[in-house]
Amino acid sequence: MRIPFAHRPATTGTAPATGADTGTTPGADAGEGPGRDPGPDAGTGVPGAGSAAAALSRGRLRGAGRSGLAFFLGAPPALAFPEPGLWWWAYLALVPWLLLIRTAPDQRRAGLDGWCGGIGFMVAVHHWLLPSLHVFLLVIAALLGLLWLPWGRLVRAMLGGSPSPRRAAAALLVVPSGWLLVELVRSWQGLGGPWGLLGASQWQVPAALRLASVGGVWLVTLLVVAVNTAVALFLAVPPLRRTAVVGLLCCALLVGLGRWAGAPSRGAGTVRIAVVQPGPIGPPGLRFDRGEELTSSLTGQRLDLVVWGESSVGMDLAARPDVTARLAALSRAVDAPLLVNVDARRSDRPGIFKSAILVGRDGATGARYDKMRLVPFGEYVPARPVLGWATAVGKAAGEDRRRGAAPVVMTLPEAPGPGPAGLRIGPLICFETAFPDMSRQLARDGADVLVAQSSTSTFQESWAPAQHASLGALRAAETGRPVLHATLTGISAAYGPDGHPVGPRLGTGRGTTAVYALPLGGEATLYDRLGDWAVYGAFAVIVLVCLAGPGRRRGFRTPGRAPGGPRARTARGSAGRPGR
Repeated sequence: MRIPFAHRPATTGTAPATGADTGTTPGADAGEGPGRDPGPDAGTGVPGAGSAAAALSRGRLRGAGRSGLAFFLGAPPALAFPEPGLWWWAYLALVPWLLLIRTAPDQRRAGLDGWCGGIGFMVAVHHWLLPSLHVFLLVIAALLGLLWLPWGRLVRAMLGGSPSPRRAAAALLVVPSGWLLVELVRSWQGLGGPWGLLGASQWQVPAALRLASVGGVWLVTLLVVAVNTAVALFLAVPPLRRTAVVGLLCCALLVGLGRWAGAPSRGAGTVRIAVVQPGPIGPPGLRFDRGEELTSSLTGQRLDLVVWGESSVGMDLAARPDVTARLAALSRAVDAPLLVNVDARRSDRPGIFKSAILVGRDGATGARYDKMRLVPFGEYVPARPVLGWATAVGKAAGEDRRRGAAPVVMTLPEAPGPGPAGLRIGPLICFETAFPDMSRQLARDGADVLVAQSSTSTFQESWAPAQHASLGALRAAETGRPVLHATLTGISAAYGPDGHPVGPRLGTGRGTTAVYALPLGGEATLYDRLGDWAVYGAFAVIVLVCLAGPGRRRGFRTPGRAPGGPRARTARGSAGRPGR
């Protein structure tokens, strides 16, 4: 990838005495010169910042030491997500990493800083997978970390040296856009899916939820990275602090516009949906019995729907009419249909499927959704002939689950509950709640409520259950539809159409039920109607940057040579034979 504004090391020799973008002075250290970063953090007023930056720029921290520091600096953003949940930290967490990258002596080193930091970020955000994947987690992190290599080069190109005001202002758009494209690529299901998007850390911030209803979680990510970039610019380049402050004010203005444009509309009525969370009780057979017992306790609650968690039924209902009869009896007892989740080999086609199945008073209604996006190394092994050894070192699936073909919106049968007749639900299974496009598609297909069935029982003592449950808030705000997140062992939760929590939050390890009165949404959100426009905008910004090579003379000059100044000569040059 060619970055048009990148620093280019000049040949050694006499440097120009002045230069708009060099930040150099006559008699500078031998390690500083045209195309080299002369300690851009010096003079920031931050104690120790100048000496640390000088050490970096003079190459005192090199090789493995610098790579280790980059790895360490890539990890802190993980603290912004649940379970620590330090949402405010997301707006500062990238600053040390950005400051390190901008001091890289060349573009190659900046790319390595980006790669090593990306590895640290991926390991930190997915550390709870270590008991399941073991050393393979590091392999995956190293591969996905490569996505941050061009981003590191981009950061140095925009923030390195002493940027001009125009380049600094452009950085506030370019750096966040580059980060967003990294998130977009790694969100592909084949690369693991969109777990740990920076914007998702803001799930409990009302203003951020409003922004999500306008541009999805992608727009929130752009805001978070833009603030980090502005703070890094403020600390590193004192002459451009005014530009940084203006950038922060623009971010605040974006939040204000989001609060206005993303004001949720109210729908008509509420629905009452019960969650059955059996808790950690052992094999699927015992889990089914416990679910049956808890469901029976809901009799007389006037419900519209009862939801069981992922893999709550371990038998194919078509092959086990006795199990179907027991579920139908439960539906009659509580006067509401049941949405169960079957994880079993199907009798009508080959393979194992995970399926959401609606059961009414007379048995299965025929409404069925087969999970489409499976968890890599959990429910299937990518390229199993090559990577099948992963099953020997971790808890990867011994047999790949099969994929569903299309999303499904289910219409509930008539029930005596308070909800509207013909209520339509859009089921999602497990980490499908991490994909904004899936919930948006269900909303556009007419779903009134999004229902997620999940199981994080393998990771009960980790950060995973809390982070998984938080995703429902983003999906609710994006679509303007209430979201119910039902699990086997917690955390189960519910969110209104504005993304705000509704009702009790069922913690891990609890075997219990809860009834949620969910308000219905009204008109479609802007994100529903416009889709991923923030992603397209970020892509356009990066394309313009890549095409701007000839435009460097219009304000994006390559640092290292003064505009119109003489060419640097090599050590062998002379007045009579310049440049030789």
